[in-house]
Amino acid sequence: TGRRVLVLAGKGGNGGGGMVCARRLHNWGAAVQLWMTAPGKELAGVPLHQFGILERMGIPTIAAGEPSTLPPADLLVDALIGYSLTGPPTGLAANLIDAANNHGAPILSLDVPSGVDSATGAATGSVIRATATMTLAMPKGGFEAESARRHRAELDLADISVPPEPRPEDRRGGDHVS
Repeated sequence: TGRRVLVLAGKGGNGGGGMVCARRLHNWGAAVQLWMTAPGKELAGVPLHQFGILERMGIPTIAAGEPSTLPPADLLVDALIGYSLTGPPTGLAANLIDAANNHGAPILSLDVPSGVDSATGAATGSVIRATATMTLAMPKGGFEAESARRHRAELDLADISVPPEPRPEDRRGGDHVS
């Protein structure tokens, strides 16, 4: 209650998760601002849906520009880039990563620290230096690489009710689950 939290969100699934986080923190009494790499009109799917909810709730949303200076906060939540990273972050995502790293508040990364390749652990270019990472469902394969460990810091596993084994009706040819 009363804590200032900046949620940094990309326009993909990780950003949508960050928007859910923003909503929950707001409902618990935090003063939340959402800093985005794209304006709401560029969103689609889950992020667009979550953005609409945040707008109706009156949670301040800021489309980041270059360069961005983040306001004072007690916590930063990194939801810029998730497990679909291909290559080093660029543009507004890289700008917000650098601003977050220079901010001074603790950083909680959702699922994967932005800039870390979850499969290999490679971390090049602008990469979040998380105080803690809350990964979803299971630890990512690349998290044990030294480069990933330096950026993920403390690792917590969030149970989001992913079943340990796929149900028979979810199987589509062998072990593939859609």
